[in-house]
Amino acid sequence: MTDRIASVIVPCRNERRHVEVFCAGVLAQRMPSGWTLQLMISDGHSDDGTRDLLARLSAADARLQVIDNPQRIVSTGLNAALAQARGEVIVRMDVHTDYAPDYIAQCLAVLAETSADNVGGPWRAEPEPGAGPMQQAVAAAFQSRWVAGGARSRSLDHDGWVDTVYLGCWPRATFERFGGFDEALVRNQDDEHNLRLVRSGGRVWQSSRIRSVYRPRAALSQVFKQYLQYGYWKPFVMKKHGQAASWRQVVPGVFVAVVAVLGAASLFGLPAWPLGWAVGLYATAVGAMTAAIAVEQHLGLATVVRVPAVIAAYHVAYGIGSLIGGWDVLRHGKGRERFASLTR
Repeated sequence: MTDRIASVIVPCRNERRHVEVFCAGVLAQRMPSGWTLQLMISDGHSDDGTRDLLARLSAADARLQVIDNPQRIVSTGLNAALAQARGEVIVRMDVHTDYAPDYIAQCLAVLAETSADNVGGPWRAEPEPGAGPMQQAVAAAFQSRWVAGGARSRSLDHDGWVDTVYLGCWPRATFERFGGFDEALVRNQDDEHNLRLVRSGGRVWQSSRIRSVYRPRAALSQVFKQYLQYGYWKPFVMKKHGQAASWRQVVPGVFVAVVAVLGAASLFGLPAWPLGWAVGLYATAVGAMTAAIAVEQHLGLATVVRVPAVIAAYHVAYGIGSLIGGWDVLRHGKGRERFASLTR
């Protein structure tokens, strides 16, 4: 009897430092009886030696296949891998995430138990071993549901129906029914696909048994660029589906707009106290979130003092990005090239 195939699809560009360890971890996954693994890495014209390394790895293990992604963005890479995948189940993975040895096995089990159209685990962030206090602060703030506006994806023990999950695992039939990833989006293609799925009657399940660890950016500037893009592309998703944003997607943009308007007003001689009140209120909220994070996660002082800057980078960058993206949606509906390059 021929084994059933689970195809892992992975977008990749300039990941020479990480891709070999990633591939070894995926290829060592403990597959259930009757299942075999196919690993599809879609390379976006890497120029740091990643492609040569992948060629050597694929020559050593026939389960690994490398395909070309000339557009160099995540959505086109996922679709290119999806087009050549042979599996009846599709598993999305990311190079900068570590996976439990039974990650794929649990995905397959949860799919069978729930009959969902997509399943995934919580989005758990941890710094790399030996990381400095900045990456520790980035991971700590990322994991806080207060910072994320209550997103269920950050809740590590949540099991149930959700609107979206981290990464994902789908029966191939899901893509046949709902289509692939939107190649007009540089960011938020996962959220858009899940939104399309749910709005069309599909179901998404989050399981705490599907365990992985995401390694976040290590520099504040990288975090700012990452969330600037997340914010920028969100209005394009909302325009496509004619859906209003949730409050946690709107608040950062509203805050940035209010501060900008009050700041401009003070330059023209109007009272400056409203600006000071708005900034002071936000600073108080950031302080409260920092204190909660420090207590919950038992952070050292060197990490704690960096958390407020990280929280502000998340919120302010997302807010600025969403305002620029919203303006571009209203103006001409096309994304700017400067927001089309990946930030890692």
